[in-house]
This record gives sequence, C-alpha cells and structure tokens, in this order.
Amino acid sequence: MSESAEPEPKGGRGAQLKHTGLRPGWTTGACATAATTAAYTALLGGDFPDPVTITLPKGQTPSFALAVESYDGDTATAGVVKDAGDDPDVTHGALVRATVRALPAGSGVLFRAGSGVGTVTRPGLPLDVGEPAINPVPRQMIRDHVARVAAAHGGSGDVEVTVSIDHGEEIARSTWNPRLGILGGLSVLGTTGIVVPYSCSAWIDSIRRGVDVARAAGRTHVAGCTGSTSEKTVVREHGLPEDALLDMGDFAGAVLKYIRRHPVDRLTICGGFAKLSKLAAGHLDLHSGRSQVDKGFLAELAVRGGASPGLAASIADANTGLAALQLCAAAGVPLGDLVAQEARDQALLVLRGAPVAVDVICIDRAGNVVGRSEARG
Repeated sequence: MSESAEPEPKGGRGAQLKHTGLRPGWTTGACATAATTAAYTALLGGDFPDPVTITLPKGQTPSFALAVESYDGDTATAGVVKDAGDDPDVTHGALVRATVRALPAGSGVLFRAGSGVGTVTRPGLPLDVGEPAINPVPRQMIRDHVARVAAAHGGSGDVEVTVSIDHGEEIARSTWNPRLGILGGLSVLGTTGIVVPYSCSAWIDSIRRGVDVARAAGRTHVAGCTGSTSEKTVVREHGLPEDALLDMGDFAGAVLKYIRRHPVDRLTICGGFAKLSKLAAGHLDLHSGRSQVDKGFLAELAVRGGASPGLAASIADANTGLAALQLCAAAGVPLGDLVAQEARDQALLVLRGAPVAVDVICIDRAGNVVGRSEARG
C-alpha cells in the first residue's frame, strides 16, 4: 500500500505524527472503500484495478493491493489486507472484503454485514438498531466512490455492498463491541481513513514538541484535541492556526502537565463527549483500554442539572455516553455543558494555579458542539 506525497506539515497533528517516527496505517473504513471500488469497477465490466486508488476525506490518495478478487456474473468481490502501520491495532493484518451486487434504479447504496462484521443491537450508537456496524464516515466514503465508479463506467450507482472481515467475530471478542451491543463481529471504522499510531512515550514527546513549537511561534492560545474532528471544530470556533493545534489523542494529562510547566494564556480542550466525560471524572488517560465512561458519574452530574430520579436511573443504565446525552437532551438537561464544566475544573486542578485559562468543548461524532464551558483560570 502506498500514499501520495503531501506537503511538509508545519505544526499540529501532521507534524506531531512525523516527529514520533511512527508509521501510520489505514482504517477498516478505508480498506472497505478500496475493496468496494475495485469490486464495483469489475462488476461494470472493467478489470479489477490492482492496485486500487481511493481518495480519503482530507485528500490523500492511498493505493491498495488486492488480496482477493472474484466475479460470478451477478456479484464481484475484492479484498485488501489491513495495514495498521505501527499501531497495535487488533485488526492489523485482517482481510477486509467487499461484495457488490447491482440493484434496481433508485435503490441507492445499501449496506449489509457479511461474515465478521457486527450488527447494532442496542441504542446509543451513531447507527440505528439492526444496522450493520459500518460507521457513518466509511459509509459516505463508499457512497462517494461508488458514484465515481458509476460515472466512469456507465453504472447507475444503485448497489448492495456487503462488507466482511475474515475472522472478525473472533477478533471482536478482544474489543468493546460485545459490551456495546455490536454482535457478530467488528465495526468498520474511521473518520479520516488513516490510523494514527500511538506509542505512549513517542506521542507524549510529540505533544511536548507541539507546545514548544506553538510557544516559539508566539501563540498564546492553543488547543488540545482528541482527533481530526475536534481539530476542525476548534478551527471553526476559534480560528486557530495549524501550529496552535495539539493532537493530544488520549493523553490529556500529558498536555496539562507540560503546559503547567510551560504556560500559555489560554488552553481549549476539545473532544468527543464520551472521552471528555472521562476527564470530567478525573481520568487523565482517556484510552478505552485504560478508562471507561462512568454512567453513574454522568447520572450524578445530570441530577445537578435538574434530572429526575427516574432519568438518573436511566442514565446510569445507558449503553453508551451518547445514549446518556440523548436522554438528557430529550429532557432538557444540559449534560454536555455539565461535563464540559467539570472537565475544565479537573484540568485546572492539574494545572495547579499555572497562569492558564481553560475552556472545554464537547462534540458528537459529526463535530456538532453538544457542550461547552466558559474559559476560567
């Protein structure tokens, strides 16, 4: 697999990754998109493109070698082996397949879970119950590439796409999918198409370098972000330049402890509601393997915001943090703001009086702001 050359990053996420020396990889969503693109091309009478090139949400154009290809007249199947780079991803080396079948005009793109891909069985996820666990961004990537192939080869773009992952049900047992009610296999994930590899020591060192670069450039306002979606939100909200963006990933503590010793005037922390609820509960490592969303804690916060005992009980029993947020939104309880305020206060405790004002922005998976706090030092 290869990737087209990109401009040298000056700061932010790209510069941090380059500094770690770790090799990025490709998400299951990118692999499924590549497999779908190759299969649909063959279904429309072309050869299987090998390698097959796709375009990721940020414009990168990686190419994937095909490990599997078959055509029976009604369906075409292609498969690629996932390369997660230097990340210890449980799906590294998994074979991701896509089978494409033409549908009547007007059907659109329909998704099916093949062997090794899970099905959603409980509410609180960004997919409806009963849907294959193919997340929204990979679905959109697949739709976009189906449309491109249709335009190039005279197709209608109306297809059924069945994604499968060899041994996915077995691999999923070592993930949180069963607890979240995703049964039968893995989720097809990814918001950028790229797996950002994490070595704790290397990434923490890259965070420190990011702070140093921002301070050297005269930045007085920096943002610690949990990923690319939160970076976009911060840029939209505050107009911060690239070198003021710190990709803190799961390492909120590393950002706070280094800025305590090397202060800036203002720090914005932006991330997904569930991750930042962990910071609000006092966790400084937000990785799913090392801290979990405490729904009992969320219930306590909701009570402070006016939740009834019945609502609090429902929150404590919710499947996910998103489900808890949705329950509160329906009842008019500002759980997102309460989490943002508590996360800010926890951050200030770690800063121990350093001259830094902190505000927190909580977002959902689509980048919509679902909670915020005022800046306070």
